[in-house]
Amino acid sequence: MESPEPSRIGDRSTSDVVVRLRTHEGRDDWFYCHSLILIEKSKYFADRLSEDWPTCQILDSRNCVEVYCEESDFDHHVNFLRLLYVVIDGSLEDIWHGVKNALGILRVAVELECAQIVSACANYLEAMPWEEAEEDEILKIIPGMGSKAQPILARVQPVNPTAVLRIFLSAIKFATSSPPSAMNDLKTSAQEQLEYMLTEDDDAPLLTADQEVKFEVKECVKRLFTRFTNMLEALLCGPVESAYEKGKMQSFQSYLSDLSWAFQILNKLEIMKEFVNSWVGASDKIVLVVEQASSVAEIIETKSKVIEVAAKVLEAIGYGNVILPTAKRLHMVKVWLPFVRITKPLIDSATTNSKDAPELKIDGELWQSLESTFVSMVLTLPSEDQAEILTEWLGNENIHYPDFTEAFEVWCYRSKVAKRRLADMLGNHGLCLESVVEKWFLSWLHQLLQQLHSKGKEAPKEHNSCYKKTFSLLVSCG
Repeated sequence: MESPEPSRIGDRSTSDVVVRLRTHEGRDDWFYCHSLILIEKSKYFADRLSEDWPTCQILDSRNCVEVYCEESDFDHHVNFLRLLYVVIDGSLEDIWHGVKNALGILRVAVELECAQIVSACANYLEAMPWEEAEEDEILKIIPGMGSKAQPILARVQPVNPTAVLRIFLSAIKFATSSPPSAMNDLKTSAQEQLEYMLTEDDDAPLLTADQEVKFEVKECVKRLFTRFTNMLEALLCGPVESAYEKGKMQSFQSYLSDLSWAFQILNKLEIMKEFVNSWVGASDKIVLVVEQASSVAEIIETKSKVIEVAAKVLEAIGYGNVILPTAKRLHMVKVWLPFVRITKPLIDSATTNSKDAPELKIDGELWQSLESTFVSMVLTLPSEDQAEILTEWLGNENIHYPDFTEAFEVWCYRSKVAKRRLADMLGNHGLCLESVVEKWFLSWLHQLLQQLHSKGKEAPKEHNSCYKKTFSLLVSCG
């Protein structure tokens, strides 16, 4: 005896029920179905076709079940009805036609209470990769679909803090390991994700920066800086010609990029002091390595990377984020002020004249920030050291950058009122103090005038306004 042919959706000759699919926009389609299949597969249809349902509609001499849906979900309802006639055993994975379609069908299956399709659809979505837009849609829909759909969310659940710590420590070790240049993209990716993990934006940082994390980060950065220092020694000890071979300078630049990134991480964790002290100790060698080279494009690129790191370190010192003694602050000013003063015109010229060197460009805000940092640092120094720096500035051909006009105004004010301030504190010693201050001020003014006179030529026009302001300030100090 031959087995009966399986029922097919739309087969009017064997159908005993019509599913009338309608939208509020007026769409109205009829689907000839079979009550046996609908009742077996869907609790919703089982309830609607039961004798307990209060009303019974007849359409084309058949029971009728009306289902209303949004226009955007119409096709998903049609696909759902067709899937009721398919044997879903895991062998027909292509029946879902992608994540977006499967998600729409899942939504309908949950609404019309078909456990088999819900389970199969959830298994498909759980195993498939998602696009970003699909993931956002899944996160909107799935949480309200009950426990059967929850496995889909396993990949986006919060991770155990221990697992986060393990991956962070592995990533920080790799990101600071100075891998071969062929792995630079991997290293950059690791660095970006580490910074993201520690950043507080719309969400809290992924990792709590406890003492263990800070210790491991400091140790990794310390090893990175040690390798950088060793390279400095090698460049200074070897022949000058070989020191500036392309490969070595690229490696040097890579170290500088890594150090710039490492400083950002240390800043987020508020553990910059050791790095700053290491940079202070290496500053003379860094400047010496870079200044021994000719100003070809690669060397200018190296100088721009040096400026990038130095600016971060100087800012930490200048604004008191890292406290250093006077001698070290003065040393940093004397090392980096001349370097920055000479390097800025070179970089500006290179970026202006070369269309192929966008990587050399330094943001104007960095130069402005660096200028403000130098002013802040100078004003923290003893007044005699300030006077020495300002004297050199007023006689320098690069007087326009950094512009120390603000520092000079503050110095003049402090110097002028110093006699009264100290006299108030020392009481009857005012006369003696006045003579000492006056003698020192006249000596400084004499040195300044000698320095300007020794130039033996008229000052450049761009300096005139600065000199006029300077002498007006000197008169007011008198």
